[in-house]
Amino acid sequence: MDFKMEHGFIAQKYENNLERMLMIRYGELGLKGKNKSQFINRLIKNIQYALRNVTSKPVVSTWGRIMIPCDWNVNEIVDQLQKVFGIYSMSPVVKVDKDMEIIKETAWQVLQEAMQKGGTFKVESRRSDKTFPVISPEISKQVAEYIFDHCDESFEADMHDPENMLNIEVRDEGAYIYSEVITGAKGMPVGTGGKAVLMLSGGIDSPVAGFMTMKRGVVIEAVHFHSFPFTSERAKEKVIDHCRVLSRYANAPIKLHVVHFTEIQKAIHEKCSADYGITIMRRFMFRIAEKIAQKEHALAIVTGESVGQVASQTLESMVAINDVTKMPVLRPLVGFDKEEIMERAEKIGTYDISIRPYEDCCTVFLPPHPKIRPSIKESRRLEALLPVDELIEEALAKTEVLKISI
Repeated sequence: MDFKMEHGFIAQKYENNLERMLMIRYGELGLKGKNKSQFINRLIKNIQYALRNVTSKPVVSTWGRIMIPCDWNVNEIVDQLQKVFGIYSMSPVVKVDKDMEIIKETAWQVLQEAMQKGGTFKVESRRSDKTFPVISPEISKQVAEYIFDHCDESFEADMHDPENMLNIEVRDEGAYIYSEVITGAKGMPVGTGGKAVLMLSGGIDSPVAGFMTMKRGVVIEAVHFHSFPFTSERAKEKVIDHCRVLSRYANAPIKLHVVHFTEIQKAIHEKCSADYGITIMRRFMFRIAEKIAQKEHALAIVTGESVGQVASQTLESMVAINDVTKMPVLRPLVGFDKEEIMERAEKIGTYDISIRPYEDCCTVFLPPHPKIRPSIKESRRLEALLPVDELIEEALAKTEVLKISI
């Protein structure tokens, strides 16, 4: 018998009436009560978008599961879906008729494919269709007996720590048999948690903050502050590449607002004391981010700040900077240390982009000793020396808006 392994699928012809499918589990969405259908429908929409260039097979919602019929491109489908928030786990499954003889025969074939050299296994059964005449423990018992009638000594049962778990689910629409559970991205489907603007630099932290915000279902639009000619076009390209990566998890293009920030930084450097330069600069950024958020109907601002990491990220600095906005500021990385952020950046695919040697505007006119405990009173006094509204309007007028996708 000719076998080919692809994420647990059996590449062979069966005499039984079966279908190859990908079973998707959605975890915490199942706890959403009366609103559950809204979350599931959004997840299905995001799945369809993620698979738009991979398969035209329909996405089918059943009780507690989402099913996708699959051909031999299951690996490609799984790769795409591992970037879709809201998916708890996936399993390539074989769907058969609810007939014990067919279930036993197919289960043995699935196990052989999963354990071509033998090993220890356990049969686990679940019967959500209570009209099926065989109860769950009896299904497991009959399948195990069938396997031992057909296997050699290389197969052995282990009820406590098996190398392979052979799963059987008897549901209303059929019986599903599988041996592999693939971890998904988890979280909530993007589009179920409102919209926020992400202050996106070329560094390591802010793309990770964007990723973690989207994981809770929030749509993001990115705001980047560009100070040409003090920062190069390659610094902007880093941010565009970050948006490309984030768009894979958004399952949609990312809108990027590139704000012309040069004149603001020059004015701050000329009129304000150097130690308050970073504080005043960040206050301008927050004002501009808030205006863009209001225009785009976003409900919050997201930053990559982590308490104590740099001078502008002390609690005193955060208070002084937050003074200029009434909008909620989300800081998903607030309790992370740098090593944890770097590990997450590597995992999601933004780290190598972030370490390219092209600096963003935060390094322009960087003072040797920035104020780590700035006051709101002094920040306001220094800003009074500047035409704040005029500078902001000029920066917004020169803002470039891009839509970035994979």
